[in-house]
Amino acid sequence: MNTHTQTDNTFDAHEVLHELAHYLPSQTPIKDFIHHNSLHAFQDMKFFDAIFKASKIFGYQATLQLADYRTMYEQGRISPEVLNRLILDKKGVAQLINWQQKLLSQTYNVESDARIGTLRQNWKKHYKIDMDTMVHPTLFRILCSYLDQGIAIWDFPTNGKGLIAGLKTLEKNSFTSFFKTKTARKLLLSDDCTIESLLKMVVGNPSYYKQYLYDQQFAHRGWSGMAATLEHSPDTLLSPKKITLEEVVLLDLLLEIDNLTYKFGVGNWQPLAEYLTEPPMELLDSVPPTELQEVYELWQKAFEWSYYDQVLSGISALKDKKSRELPQKEAYQKSFQAIFCIDERECSLRRHVEQLDTECETLGMPGFFGVEFYFQAENAKFYDKMAPAPVTPRFLIKEQNNNKSRPHEAFYNSKAHTLLGGYLASFTFGFWAIGKLIRNLYAPKMTPAISNAFAHMHKYSSLSIENKDVNDQENGLQIGFTTTEMADRVEGALRNIGLIKNFAPLIYLVSHGASTANNPHHGAYDCGACSGRPGSVNSKVMAFMANHPKVREILVQRGITIPDTTQFLGAMHDTSADEMQFYELDALTTVNQEAHKNNEITFENALNYNAKERSRRFASIDTKGSLVKVRQKIKERSVSFFEPRPELGHGTNALCIIGNRSFTKGLFLDRRAFMNSYDYKTDPEGKLLLGVMRPIGPVCGGINLEYYFSRVDNYKLGAGTKLSHNVMGLIGVANSSDGDLRPGLPIQMVEVHDPVRLMVIVEHSPEIVLKAINTQADTYQWFQNEWVHLVAACPVTNKYFYFKNDQFQEYKPGFVEIQNKKNMIDLIESAKLMKSNKIVDSTKENLPIHILQ
Repeated sequence: MNTHTQTDNTFDAHEVLHELAHYLPSQTPIKDFIHHNSLHAFQDMKFFDAIFKASKIFGYQATLQLADYRTMYEQGRISPEVLNRLILDKKGVAQLINWQQKLLSQTYNVESDARIGTLRQNWKKHYKIDMDTMVHPTLFRILCSYLDQGIAIWDFPTNGKGLIAGLKTLEKNSFTSFFKTKTARKLLLSDDCTIESLLKMVVGNPSYYKQYLYDQQFAHRGWSGMAATLEHSPDTLLSPKKITLEEVVLLDLLLEIDNLTYKFGVGNWQPLAEYLTEPPMELLDSVPPTELQEVYELWQKAFEWSYYDQVLSGISALKDKKSRELPQKEAYQKSFQAIFCIDERECSLRRHVEQLDTECETLGMPGFFGVEFYFQAENAKFYDKMAPAPVTPRFLIKEQNNNKSRPHEAFYNSKAHTLLGGYLASFTFGFWAIGKLIRNLYAPKMTPAISNAFAHMHKYSSLSIENKDVNDQENGLQIGFTTTEMADRVEGALRNIGLIKNFAPLIYLVSHGASTANNPHHGAYDCGACSGRPGSVNSKVMAFMANHPKVREILVQRGITIPDTTQFLGAMHDTSADEMQFYELDALTTVNQEAHKNNEITFENALNYNAKERSRRFASIDTKGSLVKVRQKIKERSVSFFEPRPELGHGTNALCIIGNRSFTKGLFLDRRAFMNSYDYKTDPEGKLLLGVMRPIGPVCGGINLEYYFSRVDNYKLGAGTKLSHNVMGLIGVANSSDGDLRPGLPIQMVEVHDPVRLMVIVEHSPEIVLKAINTQADTYQWFQNEWVHLVAACPVTNKYFYFKNDQFQEYKPGFVEIQNKKNMIDLIESAKLMKSNKIVDSTKENLPIHILQ
């Protein structure tokens, strides 16, 4: 019996649910998969304090395993000098040998009991039942059916009133019931069915209610997190459904009461609190520090700074090399300029383009190119958001004059859902489908069933970009932009990247997307700055704006003169297939059309080299094959239904470089760097720097942290293996037909990822950088609490300054020898690399920093 004396029986369901929602996963439906910090609820704390607290509360593994760090130390991937330096800084000289022994050989008990789930374990202890096994299959099926976005043939009867109202409608009008007993059914239909009344039956003592709800909802954090997210962002659903976390809790409790009554009978079971002797646990209390936590922290920092020192040493070596060379006169006019998305997958393509045409210039900015809007493809019923997640656009761009119908598969037909139609389709299209499936095994090619990045917008369609009447609106959105609004966005984009003079005749705006087959997470491969969609529309829209004669007249008044001979051209890079598409070629002048033909050859050759560089990560491709053959294999991977790794997404991301291209041009960064162009010379006071840095935390930092946490704990913070994923109602994925939704990333996207925090390197004085990030609290928090590292590279003193404890401190990286290679091919075709006398397989590791000749 319960011997605990309760001193405070207050329970506020609304307050508890509000707090609970803060800690649940916040991933939106999978069509809008946008990367974010998996532990966003702890972002107001210092990084290591936060991850160890989250680990204790929820049982997450927040770092690599101890054995992993020790193995990397033996392989030379963690520098002994860096590790010793960190020990000395934290523990002092007297403790160096002692802590070396602790890190390298001491045995620790790494098992830790999570606080979450301990209360509900008492069902097994006292009732000998597994409540989750009894409740979850029914709960998940109801939630999946209710939220279904197009898989189910019949809609759940909601009448727009919510989950519980829909269940009541079904119970009142059905011959059968979701419930096994009349008790639960009567409770559902009663007017006083509240969380408090149901908890009184299930738990009994109000002092345990909060802990019980945390235990209950984190037993299926995926579905609960989705409900909490949709409660506040219902617009992310194409088929609108009203749902709240409170309704999920009510249904959960009703099913628990139903199963208890069914198993033990009416009146033959008591509330759980009757058997408890321990007081309720304060789940969110602070976590006392332990020696093991210090060991993990030192190892993680050593792992990170072993790489960061390479990068900083590489930048210094590059600068020294350039200072020793005879200065070359910079060409006043470039052959062409190409503005890419900052995405780290474009880092390598930019490098190849620059090496193939030494007179061109590449730049980087977020891939929505500074134009935020909703996009409606022709004949589409819904709007696609084409802007970063935190931005709410006021504009709508509509696709028009697309005279070609979209291709479709004949056997994906609504008639196949009928009894007769389904029977006939099975004996006609069914055999055809089997044949196509077998053919795809040997000769994969693009089909309408594959997510084609180029299909988001038709190549030859026109867009409603210019608005000549502000009253031209649809659903509260202005259709198109006025001339002034266009000029504002073009000016902002050009000033932020420092491109305000010396314009080339052709300026490409290269967006990106990814074509993938049989991949529910395809949104995670597309452009994060476009809310997980291909950026082709944005590049075409920005090109139109920058080419507009009246926009250019306004820009002249604002100090930016774009020559009449300069034309902007939209383009998109398919990062999976390594293909490019260009838009509005007919609008080019004769001179620029000829120039484009030569530039297109440069891009094609660069794509060949890019495919070869990527191929070293793929076991099924011989990297030493010819450029053409390797690229063909890369393309086939992107459209193969049998390929779980069409590309590795943002795997291995670790850096964000904010500065002039000359700052890192010639440095081999192995596709690990987000690259945002910024010219400190055009912004000496840093007035533009906050605008440049504001999205770095939520966009680049969010990508980095989701990869970090999905890598270190793929079971709880990641999505597990995609091989067993089942798409649930087009909402998310589960590992079975009755499983919980899996937030985070599958193992096939993160298995090559080194879990290190993002290091942002800004080319400006530390005083200016500090002033910029201090302007906005949300931006400052990312760096203040060390979720993202920040280094200011002063271009005047050539010194590095690391941001820590709310101030910049000079940082001198340990000595790292930076090697020179003739070119990228020489580097990646070295099948084995030597590191500290250890032979390492280069396909499984990131390559060291090199300077390319």
